[in-house]
Amino acid sequence: MAIEVRPATVFDDVKTLVGPKSPDSNVCWCLSYRIPSKLNQELQKQERGKYVRKLVSEDPPPGVLAYDGDEVVGWAAVHPRADTTFAKNRKIPHVDESNVWSVWCIRVRPGHRGKGISHELLRGAIDFAKSHGAPAIEGYPVDNKGAKVDLSMAYVGTRRLFEKAGFKKVTETTSVLNGFPRVLMRLDLRQPN
Repeated sequence: MAIEVRPATVFDDVKTLVGPKSPDSNVCWCLSYRIPSKLNQELQKQERGKYVRKLVSEDPPPGVLAYDGDEVVGWAAVHPRADTTFAKNRKIPHVDESNVWSVWCIRVRPGHRGKGISHELLRGAIDFAKSHGAPAIEGYPVDNKGAKVDLSMAYVGTRRLFEKAGFKKVTETTSVLNGFPRVLMRLDLRQPN
């Protein structure tokens, strides 16, 4: 299996990973952390997909996609922190004022999990941020200490996943997900990996 990670510029592939089965569902579409809370609440049903279609056409697009051949198998949301709700999040602190990027959602399709695709997605997110001039990239995974994380809450990643990609824990947060504390981890992109 050769996984290729590419910028998320194909709306139908993004929809496959983060869109609903029913067009009238109010699923996240990976917008919860990407857009202001008020707008996130206002966008309902098909309007959410229309908004994501707009984001996919922007430069930079809202994330990266993993492909196994022609089949889309994974998604990672990655964007400048300043353009996300992490810019003003009270539970996830700012380390400094640098123009860091955030990676906040890593998702692998059922049937493709357990094959290392999340590691490929995180590497792809790092490369994507670096190619757009990001000085550093942050993630806010759970510090589950090896305990099982509910799949519906695993989208933020685990501390171990981020450590394997070279991220270092910078600080604690006051955010908790699935009963596990989240930590702020960062990778300096100005240094050779």
